[in-house]
Amino acid sequence: MKNEIIFVVEDSLDGGYEAKALDYSIFTEAETMEELKKNIVEAVNCHFDEEEKPLIIRLHYIKEELLSA
Repeated sequence: MKNEIIFVVEDSLDGGYEAKALDYSIFTEAETMEELKKNIVEAVNCHFDEEEKPLIIRLHYIKEELLSA
């Protein structure tokens, strides 16, 4: 059992957010960050058995911005 699972969170091209787990085939999306967090917890609970479930869910939010020079 791993103690934590890491999700990469990015802005969706369609609006809202997308989250992908590293090292696992777990993906979810939502319109708001609050909804996304709930969806991530639900997805982790569905993916793992109770004794295998990570204790910590870590989110790495990636935001790309362009600036003119």
